[in-house]
Amino acid sequence: MKRQLIIATAAAAALVAGGTVTAVAVSNDGSGTARSGAPVTAQPAAHDAGSGTAQVQDGRSSIRMQDDDANGQEDTREARTAKVTASDAAAAALKAVPGTVAGLDLDADRPGLVWDADVLGKDGKWHEVTLDAGNARVLNQHVDHDEDDDARESAALRNARTDAGTAARTAAASHGTVTSVELDDDRAKAVWEVETVTKDGKEHKLLVDPQSGNLSPVPAHDADDDNDDDGADD
Repeated sequence: MKRQLIIATAAAAALVAGGTVTAVAVSNDGSGTARSGAPVTAQPAAHDAGSGTAQVQDGRSSIRMQDDDANGQEDTREARTAKVTASDAAAAALKAVPGTVAGLDLDADRPGLVWDADVLGKDGKWHEVTLDAGNARVLNQHVDHDEDDDARESAALRNARTDAGTAARTAAASHGTVTSVELDDDRAKAVWEVETVTKDGKEHKLLVDPQSGNLSPVPAHDADDDNDDDGADD
């Protein structure tokens, strides 16, 4: 029995190591005669949990890349389809609601391609104006009661020398079709944040100073934050 235990233990060790062993059977008739059997090739051990985690992370990365590619293609299609530019949409929104445009967004979530414009009206209320991206016709407008009364943003808009339409024209002159304009007042200094798509399908995010109208790229650390803001584990 001890010899059986020793041989079985050695075989198990060889199997774990991934090698090839020869099965040995010991007779139970007390003769102690050993009979050799056919070689047995051990199967590779299963990968550990660490490699499994890596595979899961790689899968998540692939999904994020596919989502980014899909979103980029969608933005490119929208930019090519829209006949009304961001600056023209801003002008049309102001005809419907006099005031200051705080944001523009090219949107295909609803039937047809539209521009959504956020306007701080001269009445002091926030308005949302929806315009046809094909002809700038006003499709809908209403007071946005859900919009927070942000005194800081309102003050930044009123003090800006460069409006959303001008910011859009500035970015479009060198970086393709504008798909979004937003006044970002979360920074130390308020700035127009403009997103564009060039003819080769590449997306760009740019900053336009509300006072000087100067154009600049988004700082690298901001771009990194945007990439990390997808809710996935790194």
